Amino acid sequence: MSVVQIILIVLIAILVVGIIVAYMAAQESARKKRVMGVIQGKSGGAHGPDERGLKDRRRADLAKKLKEAKGEENSKKKTTISLLILQAGISISVKQFWLMSVAMMIGLTFLAKLMGQPPHVLIAVAVIGLFGLPRFVLKKMAARRQKKFLEEFPDALEATVRLLKAGMPVSEAIAMISREFTGPVGEEMGNIYDKQKIGVALAEAALEATRSMPLTEMQMFATGLSIQAQTGSSLSEVLMNLSNVIRARFRLKRKIKALSSEAIASASIIAALPVLVATGMYFVNYEYISVLFTDPFGNVLLAIAIFWMGMGVTVMKIMINFKV
Repeated sequence: MSVVQIILIVLIAILVVGIIVAYMAAQESARKKRVMGVIQGKSGGAHGPDERGLKDRRRADLAKKLKEAKGEENSKKKTTISLLILQAGISISVKQFWLMSVAMMIGLTFLAKLMGQPPHVLIAVAVIGLFGLPRFVLKKMAARRQKKFLEEFPDALEATVRLLKAGMPVSEAIAMISREFTGPVGEEMGNIYDKQKIGVALAEAALEATRSMPLTEMQMFATGLSIQAQTGSSLSEVLMNLSNVIRARFRLKRKIKALSSEAIASASIIAALPVLVATGMYFVNYEYISVLFTDPFGNVLLAIAIFWMGMGVTVMKIMINFKV
């Protein structure tokens, strides 16, 4: 294979990646426009003009505050490592994280060296051990904590509503929730109450909590507190509606998971089949498959195959990844 052919293959691959990224961005933009249209009350209803106008103004106010919260969240995403540590709920510093990453890099590189891997493989393993694997683990820990938070958050909101209807102030209700609930819900509510005790407004404390728990439900909770503080609206009704929305989203997610299980199984089989076949061929007939590892042209073919397999897995994941 000539150099020109390799360059053409690389350019075609870059073009395909660009098209996929542009398509994903367009889909996400269209989804956000639809969501904001629903929030702003663009769909008609059977209510009177005054009631509909009041609801439209409330929805517009809510949409504006959600946009502001989203903008603040995006502006704070620059400190990626510290933000991920905060979201994962672990008590380590950024310096300790990098020290553990260096230790992991040394350990993985040493294991690869013992296995007799070539220098370029050692470099790849070192890069993965330093930058890839630790951050991946941190993201998984943050995602697991967010999932656990969402599982308990509706119950916490309903308990808050009952406390508010019993006549308890909002701050004391949040303090009670922080004591009664364990895990991420108790931690976040405790942080909100502690900040409120030192003089931070309750709505601002809840908005700051969206940094450690960057979920739409948490942003809506903070927005509800802010609107209640400014307009004096019924907070119990807002929190009960939010609890119902979260439960409805859970039901919808489970339904989507059930309907897409066949596609997920098919995608998993298709993605795993080449790896399984290559592994079996490696043990059954090593001379046949060793050309991919020993011959320069075989290395090029193997790299192209891995690239396109990765592209295929990415496309399949995008197709079966339904966001609610």
